[in-house]
Amino acid sequence: MERLNKKIADAGICSRRKADDLISSGKVIVNGAVVTTLGTLISDKDEIIVDGTIIEKVEKKYLVMNKPRGVICSVSDELKRKTVIDLLPTHYKEYRLYPVGRLDYDTKGVLILTNDGPFMNMLVGPSSGLQKVYLARIDGIILKETMTRIEQGILIEGKMSLPSLLDIVSIDRKNNSTLVQVTLTEGKYHQVKQMFELVGHKVKHLTRIRFGNITVDNVAEGMVRELTVHEVKTLRELSKQSKILKRVDISKARRY
Repeated sequence: MERLNKKIADAGICSRRKADDLISSGKVIVNGAVVTTLGTLISDKDEIIVDGTIIEKVEKKYLVMNKPRGVICSVSDELKRKTVIDLLPTHYKEYRLYPVGRLDYDTKGVLILTNDGPFMNMLVGPSSGLQKVYLARIDGIILKETMTRIEQGILIEGKMSLPSLLDIVSIDRKNNSTLVQVTLTEGKYHQVKQMFELVGHKVKHLTRIRFGNITVDNVAEGMVRELTVHEVKTLRELSKQSKILKRVDISKARRY
């Protein structure tokens, strides 16, 4: 069940605030009856007519994209830069898909897209314990005590980050850089970059290699695949787990 105004907004009719105005003015019909009560809950089975227009029941879609660098993680961009929605095959564009969370413009890797609002909120909401795993190529050779400092939580813009897990994948002494695997259960803006920069290591390249149970091992950059029913179910279960981290296998971490 979800609020009627959200259903209208998700259908692309208008904003939630405007939807409330339409509801209050008697311009919304649910299952043949005019609804004027704000906060009314509806299901996917309900027929909704807004100001004479039927809201079509859109099939729920769950995709994973191997996002390239140089692409905006948004449905549109006022600067006319390429977005992840621009990369979608034509037959998916009718589903009004949205990216789950965000990846920076210059970050590549695993990105979930869906038109299932409650599912999206479950994965990135404040209570979600879903793990996100990144490979960060950083300047310099990072010290063990520096990694421990980050893992225990670091002050970012006045607020302590949650504990994380860091593992060294490889060290390039010739070019003075380290490849580090980072596992988080939160997703603050530019978090991985800020964590390293605060301890004196600039992130040169960043790739998300896992989102919950989802990887893009067999998905080419810029391409997508649909998640299986099992993968979607597993994501729902993983989002309910504790934010306390457990170490993951880094043997398959890829260089880039």
